[in-house]
Amino acid sequence: MAFIEARGLVKTYTPKGAPVVRALDGLDLDVPRGTVTALLGPNGAGKTTTVKALTTLIKPDAGTATIDGVDVLADPERIRRMIGASGQYAAVDENLTGFENLVMVGRLYHLGGRVARQRATELIELFDLIEARNRPVKGYSGGMRRRVDLAGALVINPPVLFLDEPTTGLDPRSRLGLWDVIQTLVSDGTTVLLTTQYLEEADRLADSISVIDNGKVIAKGTADELKASVGGQRVALTLVDDADGEAVRAILAAHGSGAPVLTGGRTWVVPVDDGPGALAAIVAAASRDGIALHDAGMRRPTLDDVFLQLTGRAAENDTEETAA
Repeated sequence: MAFIEARGLVKTYTPKGAPVVRALDGLDLDVPRGTVTALLGPNGAGKTTTVKALTTLIKPDAGTATIDGVDVLADPERIRRMIGASGQYAAVDENLTGFENLVMVGRLYHLGGRVARQRATELIELFDLIEARNRPVKGYSGGMRRRVDLAGALVINPPVLFLDEPTTGLDPRSRLGLWDVIQTLVSDGTTVLLTTQYLEEADRLADSISVIDNGKVIAKGTADELKASVGGQRVALTLVDDADGEAVRAILAAHGSGAPVLTGGRTWVVPVDDGPGALAAIVAAASRDGIALHDAGMRRPTLDDVFLQLTGRAAENDTEETAA
């Protein structure tokens, strides 16, 4: 049995004056012990709803879920003593210091004053917050607030940690710092379920990736397995003038083995069978038609290509809609 296991999870919402939203539609999920599993999907795919169901914040309409053999629906109180969770927004008291926030969380878990202070000190050191420990959180940067929030999820040293978009809105340096902390936790045996829309984050951290769309897992595997599943090579062109988009689409369609896709900005990508030959022909055609290019190249498939092929949409680095 997987450490975290879900079968047939269903959750629907009925927004006022709107059609029923099926946030989870028979979702199945397996997370092995001591690994990182990333839930990757477009905005509104059901990632946050999955985390809420597994952390007892909402009750699914149908399906089953267990964590280390404990039934999430039948024994939610026991589940809450087993898990740590960090949401999309840092849940900290801005008027308390970083140290006081962590002590407060420890007291809420009934650790006792001495043990709560000891654990807070350990986490302040782990998350490199020693210099800021006695400053009010309202003066912290966004990255520091996220670290305090994640530290709070670890006060009871839980065997499983749920991270919902943990690095959303962080600068690259802060993001890298949190990645290092997560990797350290996993190396010490923590099981992590991570939701993200950052493809690089899933590639870097995850032992396994489950791609979710419309409330279902539509593909799963390692990053390399998912990349191999889309096959072939890609030719990417970045235009100087986006007015040339339709002309480039026609050129790529003529030389590619699939539909050209605008991946963001002015960059068009198409799968090809013969990478070097297709690239040469495409660049020659663009030159003949007077299309100016910032860049042209050939590459292997990325997680972005997997995402596009499976969902028909590019990844969006946003937070997920509340209802999904």
